[in-house]
Amino acid sequence: MRKRVGTLCISMTLLLCTAGCGSNPDAAPERTIRFSWWGGESRHQATAEAVRAFEAQHPDIRVQTEYGAWNGWEEAAAAALYAGTEPDVMQINQNWLRDYQSDGSGFLDLNAYSSIIDLSQYDPAVLEMCTEDGALRCIPISETGRVFFWNETTFAAAGIPVPDSFASLCKAGSIFQETLGDSYYPLALGWYDRMLFTVYLLQCRYGRDWVTNGALQYSEAEIASALETVDMLEKTHVIPPLKQITGGGADSFDKDENWITGRYAGIYEWDSSAGKFIDSLEEGQTLAVGAYFTDIGQYHGGFSKIAQSFAISKHTADPAACAELISFLVSDAEAVRLLGTERGIPLNQKAYDICDTAGLLGDISAAASRRMHDWVGFRIDPDFERAALKGTGGVYEDVFTGLSYGDYSVSQAAERLYTGIQAALAGEQP
Repeated sequence: MRKRVGTLCISMTLLLCTAGCGSNPDAAPERTIRFSWWGGESRHQATAEAVRAFEAQHPDIRVQTEYGAWNGWEEAAAAALYAGTEPDVMQINQNWLRDYQSDGSGFLDLNAYSSIIDLSQYDPAVLEMCTEDGALRCIPISETGRVFFWNETTFAAAGIPVPDSFASLCKAGSIFQETLGDSYYPLALGWYDRMLFTVYLLQCRYGRDWVTNGALQYSEAEIASALETVDMLEKTHVIPPLKQITGGGADSFDKDENWITGRYAGIYEWDSSAGKFIDSLEEGQTLAVGAYFTDIGQYHGGFSKIAQSFAISKHTADPAACAELISFLVSDAEAVRLLGTERGIPLNQKAYDICDTAGLLGDISAAASRRMHDWVGFRIDPDFERAALKGTGGVYEDVFTGLSYGDYSVSQAAERLYTGIQAALAGEQP
């Protein structure tokens, strides 16, 4: 069950070998396109298999695949987009449409390829989220939100059930420390996880969108109250300090020995990422989808977003081949069964029906997705994931690293977060 993920941006070429290849003068000329994505080991394996199946059905198209872990991926993709050397087909996040081309024009309008990609299989409201100035810049794969995942084995060893309330989570820190030792924590949150958890806390308490019409809906004092809670969790041994997490040397928890061995017993992660976290656990450990906490406030905090999308570069020499690949990945029966819920529950209705019939909607990813959809009432603001905020060295990392390392007080961290977001929303450098 324990797996290792390949190095970021490992690139491999998948070659299709057929009888008589290169000897048939009537054979269609080979067309080559590049396809990139990020994810965990299970997503890599499933997607590579789907690509091989596509090549078998389209022997004239060769697909060069490029994939790796998320850490550093966006920065590398941004550099390629700015240089015009990006792959033909890309798995993207929604913020890329604005961050790297202000009007999304770096990606083709997929309305022009509706004869290849069946757009009728999507809710028009979902497609609208992928549309800039009337142009459909990407095909949405799934919708996702953050949920709690708990290692039931570790909690059992501590003699307590997995948390069903915020109060029980807060009590678990000292229990873990006393019964299991200083290296065990009920929950692990990286710096971006802490930002998302902060929004969750605030929306549970106040019930407001994070941003409305380009304006932040929370005051600096309200933000400070949430940061005080995050700081309290670290000081009471509920979450490990960021210095300890960074010192582990892993770029994501599924590759962190503390998660793999159960010393970190909980995470707050995208429901669509469940597969890589359960696959990375050592044998004998079980993972459960946790409940959202009703004792934080009267509202349902946290937001959902388009998990990932597929887009076609404006620089591609073969847009039709790219569209064929996307259509195959999101709706072909063989591809859908191979991919399952690796990228979440499909938004494509045909793919959803295939997964349902094949019994693929009963795994932990599907359970996490249902839990998220039953709870979450907010949608992400398009600017929330702007590179200046979310990127390496951006405002979020600065705030939560500074708070954890003791470089910022709670009030200083709140001021930095508040002013940084305001600047980004105004189009200024945070």
